[in-house]
Amino acid sequence: MNINILRSDKIYQRVIACPQEEKRELYRQEMLGPFMRKWEIQQIPFRSKEENGFDVMTINNMAHRSPEMITPEIEPELKLISSDTLWHELKQALEYCLNQFTQHGIHLPVSDYLFTVLLGDPDSEILQLSEGYSGEGGIPGYIFLSLIPNEYTLERLKPALAHECNHNVRYQFIEWNDKITLGELIVSEGLAENFATSIYGEDLIGPWVSKTDVDTLNHVIKPILGEHLEITGLQQIMAYLYGDEVAKLQGLPVVGGVPHSAGYVCGYYLVKYYLQKTGKSIVEATTLSADKILSEVEEYWDEETILHR
Repeated sequence: MNINILRSDKIYQRVIACPQEEKRELYRQEMLGPFMRKWEIQQIPFRSKEENGFDVMTINNMAHRSPEMITPEIEPELKLISSDTLWHELKQALEYCLNQFTQHGIHLPVSDYLFTVLLGDPDSEILQLSEGYSGEGGIPGYIFLSLIPNEYTLERLKPALAHECNHNVRYQFIEWNDKITLGELIVSEGLAENFATSIYGEDLIGPWVSKTDVDTLNHVIKPILGEHLEITGLQQIMAYLYGDEVAKLQGLPVVGGVPHSAGYVCGYYLVKYYLQKTGKSIVEATTLSADKILSEVEEYWDEETILHR
């Protein structure tokens, strides 16, 4: 297993030091270039053929500081992610998470992993909805975390990394295609957050779960999501998974009445229920199909969920 850490803090320093007209290209090559295979898999152009057309920079700027924003003014927040100790601990945390699977006899097809931390844009409404941090790890071999550095978000970096690591492992075994259902993504998010809490405890559970109360889960979220588990197409799924606010911000169809991160909190308690009912470990469950998990907990949709935290 080979874990490669891309020290974004050092790249940010180089971007700060370079002339304004060179920032964009330097950032593209050094920060986004190492993730080239990820962009290719996602069919996101590395460089648009049209000026200001859709490409990796468009994706970056949705929630992260754009190259133009990387100036000496960001040095106080940059300092918070510039410690050698921090990066060493994050590498150890990722290695520990991956070893949870290999030590249980699960052979991981992917052996090389690339990880970094990107500075979030403080004005990003999407990032604000998740209290200043998030991540992406669905493409095997590639993980990055996004955060607005402060005491709260820094404390949650490792649980967020564990969450994304679980996605990274799952999609080495579950094929991603255009037939992916809402049910799969609900299960996936539930597995990821249960994996994170199994290591770091429920005190550091993500706000995508902790901010929802029992009545909203049982009487609003479950009735809506339970009727739409088979829908496909990411543009349709996103509104159910992330809720109306995020769908609206991304210009996607809005369902109406779907709370923020509905699929995440629903998935978390669904998977937790599944683990308790079957006695399986979170590691075992991570590579199972959504159909297998959902078929074991059909009563979950009708029973009152009790929140234990």
